[in-house]
Amino acid sequence: MFIIESYPLAVVCCLLAMLSWGSWANTQKLVGSWRFELFYWDYGFGVLLLSLVVGLTLGSQGDEGRSFLADLSQAGFESIGLALLGGVVFNVGNVMLVAAISLIGLSLAITILVGIALALGVIVNYMASPVGNPVYIFGGVLFVLLAILTGAYVSRRMNRAQPSAGQRTGLILSVVGGVLMGFFFRFVAAAMAPDFTTPAMGLLTPYSAVFVFSVGLVASNLVVNSFLMRHPFSGPAVSFSDYRNGSSYVHLIGLLGGAIWCCGLLFSVLASEKAGTAISYGLGQGATFVAALWGIFVWKEFKGSGTSVSWLLALMLSFYLVGLGLLVWARIS
Repeated sequence: MFIIESYPLAVVCCLLAMLSWGSWANTQKLVGSWRFELFYWDYGFGVLLLSLVVGLTLGSQGDEGRSFLADLSQAGFESIGLALLGGVVFNVGNVMLVAAISLIGLSLAITILVGIALALGVIVNYMASPVGNPVYIFGGVLFVLLAILTGAYVSRRMNRAQPSAGQRTGLILSVVGGVLMGFFFRFVAAAMAPDFTTPAMGLLTPYSAVFVFSVGLVASNLVVNSFLMRHPFSGPAVSFSDYRNGSSYVHLIGLLGGAIWCCGLLFSVLASEKAGTAISYGLGQGATFVAALWGIFVWKEFKGSGTSVSWLLALMLSFYLVGLGLLVWARIS
């Protein structure tokens, strides 16, 4: 299978993960009024399909490690269970993210949710696998937290005059979803062998772990998303007939969104051997920075908000850049 051989290449993969995780949510914007509960079915199928295709190609070529199917066949119950659990935990948190985006916008939803997930996830993963200079790692987390607080302040300021139930719900979903998503990567990492070249028996390697994770995501979707269709966070209930009546365009865009996100997970998992799980996860979750740029410059979510808000957004992005820079340096120092 294809694996990462050096730390510089691992950093490149982390940056690609950041780009993927920060960009997939644009597909939800592209489907317009198509309800997120309906969009989310195709998103989950896109994650599963991409993980299978990559497993059967990159995960099955070369002389390093175990091939994709051989790795799945020897995996122990505990490893499979951990990867499945990672998919379930992520799915619940990500449903909250998608709902929050529909309520408070791409920039702020991802800034708050992924920011919390980044800070919590780095701490959890570093405690399990202490790779990298802790001063730089936790210094980076501190700057990320400053970015989160700045983003939350912008949200409150923009909606202070006319606070809405939808705004409050979106903020609550962002916080709870962030806590859940702070743990999913730890379950996936715990299911994998620390050495991808000569992996221990019973443990998964990156491609098989991502595939099993994807199965957990889609399986849990049968419960989580089915419930949300009947009891949505906002708007009337939707049915499976509504999903079947969707155009080919909206279904393809949903599949694309899932595939883009899955690319991010694959890049992050592949980089974790050389970069360490804390740094790999932390850099990948710099997706908040990418998503904020999309929301500000492409979707114009803050158009007409005034000069002071523009300066606050610039400060928020600056905090993120400093935090991400410290995380990169943590493995070099």
